[in-house]
Amino acid sequence: MISNVRKFRIHYNGRIFAGDAFGGLMAALIALPYGLSMATLMGLPPVLGLFTSIATAPIITLLGRNSVMIGGTASPTLPFIVDAVQRQGVGGAAKISIVAAIFLMVFSVLRLGRLIQKVPQTVVSGFSCGIGAMMIILQLNTMFGLQLKGGGSPLGQFFTTLSNLGLTRWEPALLSLVVVAICQVLSMKWKRFPGPLVAVAVAMGISALMNMHEKEVGALPLEIPPLAGFSWSPKEVGEILVQGFGLAFVVAVYVLLTARVVEHFRGRHQHSKASDADAELGAYGIANIVAGIFGAPVSVGIPARSVANVRCGGTTRMSNLIHAVILILLLWLGGNIVSHIPMAALAGVTAWMGFCLLDWSAWRRLPKMRRVDAGAFLTTAIAVLITNAVLAVALGCSWYGLRLLWLRYKGIDAGHPHGVPAESR
Repeated sequence: MISNVRKFRIHYNGRIFAGDAFGGLMAALIALPYGLSMATLMGLPPVLGLFTSIATAPIITLLGRNSVMIGGTASPTLPFIVDAVQRQGVGGAAKISIVAAIFLMVFSVLRLGRLIQKVPQTVVSGFSCGIGAMMIILQLNTMFGLQLKGGGSPLGQFFTTLSNLGLTRWEPALLSLVVVAICQVLSMKWKRFPGPLVAVAVAMGISALMNMHEKEVGALPLEIPPLAGFSWSPKEVGEILVQGFGLAFVVAVYVLLTARVVEHFRGRHQHSKASDADAELGAYGIANIVAGIFGAPVSVGIPARSVANVRCGGTTRMSNLIHAVILILLLWLGGNIVSHIPMAALAGVTAWMGFCLLDWSAWRRLPKMRRVDAGAFLTTAIAVLITNAVLAVALGCSWYGLRLLWLRYKGIDAGHPHGVPAESR
């Protein structure tokens, strides 16, 4: 650790700092609307979506192995946090986040990070698609100004919303659809540009010019949130442990996948050390303990922010710290402006991010996939909308377990590209 600090002092200069500052700025501008919208979607105070990034950044910077990976509130954790909040409010989020953080540290100690990296890509893609669809569905009420009760599976909520589209209010629908359109156009033209921030600013302008009185984010106090209180009952211990394990597993998969994506964009195509995966999970486990005690959602490695950081010049750990400092400055200097963001605009940002998570390239490849890959992909995506995230991932992975059992039954070598019977080689 000391030698690394000395090297950092010797080689760090103004040019590197400028790259880190610009990369951290872009990551923060992306994080602002997305963090607010994700926390709102989870049923938490919007500011907690930003507090996750601010509180966990120093720990991840100090202990993490990937120097430019940016963490924060992310969509993969959505079903777990939503369920916990519906049961026990902010305390429920704190409870499941702390349990998940402890499991992440256990994964690190037991060196399971190197094994979790082997989760099939098709299962991860299917999970991403299911989460994307869920994000869109859960925002439809806000986008169209409907006053419908939640509950039930996301798929059931989708059909309920469709049957009530006649009650749509044009004001929130206009704001949210404008945000979606601007985000999509800007992302296609300028990938480095913080499209969601521009889209939200345009929506605020439209709302002011047309004198709309839509629900707004409200005050975002620049202060440390109070510690979250929660209670345990003997009945729910087992359920919380299962849900916490599932959340930890999903966080671990996405942290390690994001690390791989970031290394790819940095031009480092060699495989990282197996120990790096374990250390990364340990860092996120410790960081999420801090976030969890305040009821903030768990931090996950986020590809969009991390890649934006790299593309805009971020090269060292300072970029992550700068991204957190800029978020604090945005709340301090621009908190009054941020508080007037219409909720419909944030719903549009969330819906657009859900649209991006649908992994259209995977759907185009679907007819060419092996049956086992296509089955795992579709099963995982659909199961997320019908059951829960843990079962969805388990069902997706079960396709490969069943395939392995079938090949062994037939005496075929599963590792051979052509499935040659073992006795013929």
